[in-house]
Amino acid sequence: MLYSDNYITFNYEEAGEGKPMLILHGNGPDHRMMMSCMEPLFSSQDQYRRIYVDLPGMGMSPAAEWIRSSDDMLRAVKMMIEVLIPNERFLLVGQSYGGYLARGLLGEYAELIDGLFLLCPCVVAESSKRELPPHQVMVQDAELLEELSAADREEFISIAVVQDRTVWERYSHEILCGLQLADKAFMERIIADGGYPFSFDADAIAPFGKPSLILTGRQDSMTGYKDVWKLLDSLPHATFAVLDRAGHNLHLEQEELFKAMAREWLSRVSSEN
Repeated sequence: MLYSDNYITFNYEEAGEGKPMLILHGNGPDHRMMMSCMEPLFSSQDQYRRIYVDLPGMGMSPAAEWIRSSDDMLRAVKMMIEVLIPNERFLLVGQSYGGYLARGLLGEYAELIDGLFLLCPCVVAESSKRELPPHQVMVQDAELLEELSAADREEFISIAVVQDRTVWERYSHEILCGLQLADKAFMERIIADGGYPFSFDADAIAPFGKPSLILTGRQDSMTGYKDVWKLLDSLPHATFAVLDRAGHNLHLEQEELFKAMAREWLSRVSSEN
């Protein structure tokens, strides 16, 4: 579905009915990445209205000239909230850059958010300042890699920790398809202009006491796991897990653990609401 007004145009897709759940993907892919990993968590009995948005400049949401920083991107997400779930209580899910934006939303919407799930979140915006492990390959299917085009192979092996056929097929159908639609120049301009970090301290918020879940990959060489420890003091009811044999595509590489821990988070959320 496409929404447009004088300030913003964005694409989104919904599934289910009930308590709203706003789900934000990372920098580059589109909503299909999160929809593919989140939807298997739910049955027809679950009372959640899952809202998957394409961030500006990604998927089918066009870039907007006025968005020149992460502060502006956060403002765009707030506009989405005011359009889709004005004054409603909701759950918040963010992956990578979407996790960074989710933390920015806590400053204004904490009283309306009943649960928080951060998947491989970006905590330190400037990559040069992150504490990262080296890229490490745990599983590799050499025959598969030979079958891929040079461009696809380079894209895949640059991030994948588990380089097998199952992960590749999901990566190509759920992530790569979105990356190919992204307005790369739009986000590169934000980074080049120094606007990727928020202008405010996202860590300087009151403790968020609702059920939270943070999943990180032990081999995640993009956002890492060590910087995430600093979030725990402000999330007193967070489960924090570092999964081995998982990189930035943790939900593909450790699918069963991802599902189990996400369902446990949903159980904690439902018990409090």
